[in-house]
Amino acid sequence: MRWDVVGWAAIALLLFAAETLAPGAFMLWMGFAAVAVFLAVLFVPGIPLLAQIGAFVVLSFVSIQVYRTWFRQRARQSDHPNLNKRAAQHVGRVVPLDQPIVAGRGRIKIGDAFWVVEGPDLEAGVPVRVVETDGVVLRVEASA
Repeated sequence: MRWDVVGWAAIALLLFAAETLAPGAFMLWMGFAAVAVFLAVLFVPGIPLLAQIGAFVVLSFVSIQVYRTWFRQRARQSDHPNLNKRAAQHVGRVVPLDQPIVAGRGRIKIGDAFWVVEGPDLEAGVPVRVVETDGVVLRVEASA
């Protein structure tokens, strides 16, 4: 039995299993590098162990770079880009002021949450349109 062949097969399987337990794409591509070394050792017997390890390191680096260059950038865009951005979800909404805007700051109520707003000084009850966000502060303008 050739232990180097069995060893590289086991390393490849362990890397694929690790990827399924903790997804992040790096173990997957290192597993592909281990498969490549496995195939090289299987079909070309007598490759020194140091050369096998060197090939694994180089192939791991190259395969991860291929992933980062070609596959990571082509990830599918979300159809809900503001899903976890609560403030950005309110851009474009028109709501009445809960508290007047004095010295550039006021408050509105959207649903059951109160939001700090910035904009021109306006009286309470005036409808305002959310035009942009700055963290959790909503920037507003008077709505026509």
